[in-house]
Amino acid sequence: MTLQRIGGLSALVCGATYLVGFALLVTRFASLGYGTDEIDARAVVDFIGAGPGLLIAWNTTIYIVNALALAVLVVALSQRLARATPGWSAVTQGFGLIWATLVLGAGMIANVAIERAAQLYPSDPDAAAELWGVLHAVELGLGGGNEIAGGVWILGVSIAGLVGQSLARPVAILGLLTGIGGLATVLPPLGETAGAVFGLGAIVWFLGVGAALFADRRTP
Repeated sequence: MTLQRIGGLSALVCGATYLVGFALLVTRFASLGYGTDEIDARAVVDFIGAGPGLLIAWNTTIYIVNALALAVLVVALSQRLARATPGWSAVTQGFGLIWATLVLGAGMIANVAIERAAQLYPSDPDAAAELWGVLHAVELGLGGGNEIAGGVWILGVSIAGLVGQSLARPVAILGLLTGIGGLATVLPPLGETAGAVFGLGAIVWFLGVGAALFADRRTP
């Protein structure tokens, strides 16, 4: 199997991790305030105290699995873009690997926060909530609370895809809109809305890119 087809599978995995993330976000975790500025730290640690498994599985999916698949996708897309736009290829690969690193780090911190809170919760729930809140803030700073790195990468890849005709025009245009949505998460009044635009747009973009790469039978 060529790197392009492996990259296509990786893109589909990235899209799937976003779908899983959204599904649990709007169902099991909605009452905790996840994905909003009103997340309830005490409700989260109460949830962890009852059983941390689901949250750990969720973090592992949306962060760690996503980051590992993303790293492969970044390299595969860089190879594809290099055929027509070698300069853009190098730039986007750098931004993409930075994003994958941040996502992986956020996931590891998120799971450590759950593990530490679970250990502390039986003896001091308030301290567990405080500790979880601090570590969660670090997680958000790395990427869980903004999409700047992802926005820059998707935007760059999509611009290169348009310039070099390396991506289908609809996929590239969707990537432009998704990337702009990611950058807009830096603005507090637009944070939640822009984050939703980025996340939903990224799902479709990953699936579109995955289909294009998986169908590419050129070597290597």
